[in-house]
Amino acid sequence: MLPLLVVTTLPTQQQALALGREMVERGLAACAQVSLIDSVYRWHGAVEQASEARLLLKTRAALYPRLEAALRERHPYELPAIHAIATVQAEAAYAAWVHDSTEG
Repeated sequence: MLPLLVVTTLPTQQQALALGREMVERGLAACAQVSLIDSVYRWHGAVEQASEARLLLKTRAALYPRLEAALRERHPYELPAIHAIATVQAEAAYAAWVHDSTEG
Protein backbone atom coordinates (compact mmCIF):
# COMPACT_ATOMS: atom_id res chain seq x y z
CA MET A 1 0.00 0.00 0.00
CA LEU A 2 2.97 2.32 -0.60
CA PRO A 3 2.18 5.58 -2.42
CA LEU A 4 3.23 6.11 -6.00
CA LEU A 5 4.75 9.48 -6.88
CA VAL A 6 3.80 10.83 -10.31
CA VAL A 7 5.70 13.79 -11.75
CA THR A 8 5.07 16.01 -14.75
CA THR A 9 6.00 19.54 -15.78
CA LEU A 10 3.82 22.37 -17.07
CA PRO A 11 4.51 25.79 -18.56
CA THR A 12 3.22 27.81 -15.58
CA GLN A 13 2.56 27.54 -11.87
CA GLN A 14 -1.11 28.35 -12.44
CA GLN A 15 -1.50 25.50 -14.95
CA ALA A 16 0.23 23.06 -12.60
CA LEU A 17 -1.94 24.10 -9.65
CA ALA A 18 -5.12 23.82 -11.70
CA LEU A 19 -4.19 20.37 -13.04
CA GLY A 20 -3.11 19.17 -9.60
CA ARG A 21 -6.33 20.40 -8.02
CA GLU A 22 -8.40 18.63 -10.69
CA MET A 23 -6.57 15.33 -10.09
CA VAL A 24 -7.17 15.62 -6.32
CA GLU A 25 -10.83 16.57 -6.82
CA ARG A 26 -11.31 13.58 -9.13
CA GLY A 27 -9.85 11.24 -6.49
CA LEU A 28 -6.92 10.27 -8.71
CA ALA A 29 -4.37 11.82 -6.34
CA ALA A 30 -4.34 12.45 -2.60
CA CYS A 31 -2.01 15.43 -2.84
CA ALA A 32 -0.50 17.73 -5.44
CA GLN A 33 2.63 19.79 -4.90
CA VAL A 34 3.94 22.44 -7.29
CA SER A 35 7.47 23.83 -7.46
CA LEU A 36 9.05 26.22 -9.93
CA ILE A 37 12.04 24.87 -11.87
CA ASP A 38 14.35 25.76 -14.74
CA SER A 39 14.69 23.09 -17.44
CA VAL A 40 17.28 22.50 -20.13
CA TYR A 41 16.32 19.93 -22.78
CA ARG A 42 16.72 18.93 -26.40
CA TRP A 43 13.60 19.45 -28.53
CA HIS A 44 13.39 19.07 -32.32
CA GLY A 45 17.18 19.04 -32.57
CA ALA A 46 17.80 22.22 -30.58
CA VAL A 47 18.83 22.73 -26.98
CA GLU A 48 16.10 24.72 -25.23
CA GLN A 49 15.83 26.33 -21.81
CA ALA A 50 12.59 27.27 -20.08
CA SER A 51 11.06 28.05 -16.72
CA GLU A 52 8.44 25.45 -15.81
CA ALA A 53 6.40 24.21 -12.89
CA ARG A 54 6.90 20.67 -11.60
CA LEU A 55 3.73 18.92 -10.48
CA LEU A 56 4.20 16.05 -8.01
CA LEU A 57 1.14 13.89 -7.35
CA LYS A 58 0.81 11.22 -4.65
CA THR A 59 -1.48 8.34 -5.54
CA ARG A 60 -2.09 4.58 -5.43
CA ALA A 61 -0.17 2.41 -7.89
CA ALA A 62 -3.45 0.90 -9.09
CA LEU A 63 -4.68 4.36 -10.14
CA TYR A 64 -1.67 5.13 -12.34
CA PRO A 65 -3.26 4.20 -15.70
CA ARG A 66 -6.27 6.44 -15.02
CA LEU A 67 -4.10 9.27 -13.67
CA GLU A 68 -1.76 9.10 -16.66
CA ALA A 69 -4.71 9.17 -19.08
CA ALA A 70 -6.23 12.17 -17.27
CA LEU A 71 -2.91 14.02 -17.32
CA ARG A 72 -2.42 13.34 -21.05
CA GLU A 73 -5.96 14.49 -21.78
CA ARG A 74 -5.44 17.86 -20.06
CA HIS A 75 -1.73 18.43 -20.68
CA PRO A 76 -0.76 21.38 -22.91
CA TYR A 77 2.55 19.87 -24.10
CA GLU A 78 2.85 17.92 -27.36
CA LEU A 79 4.95 15.31 -25.53
CA PRO A 80 4.41 15.59 -21.77
CA ALA A 81 6.94 14.01 -19.44
CA ILE A 82 4.93 11.85 -17.05
CA HIS A 83 7.01 9.75 -14.66
CA ALA A 84 5.88 7.30 -12.00
CA ILE A 85 8.31 6.79 -9.13
CA ALA A 86 7.81 3.85 -6.81
CA THR A 87 8.04 4.58 -3.09
CA VAL A 88 10.37 2.14 -1.34
CA GLN A 89 9.32 3.11 2.18
CA ALA A 90 6.78 5.49 3.67
CA GLU A 91 5.52 6.27 7.14
CA ALA A 92 2.58 3.90 7.63
CA ALA A 93 -0.04 6.46 8.67
CA TYR A 94 0.87 8.72 5.73
CA ALA A 95 0.71 5.82 3.26
CA ALA A 96 -2.72 4.92 4.66
CA TRP A 97 -3.86 8.54 4.25
CA VAL A 98 -2.81 8.53 0.56
CA HIS A 99 -4.69 5.26 0.07
CA ASP A 100 -7.80 6.49 1.87
CA SER A 101 -7.75 9.88 0.10
CA THR A 102 -7.91 8.37 -3.39
CA GLU A 103 -10.71 6.41 -4.95
CA GLY A 104 -10.32 2.70 -5.30
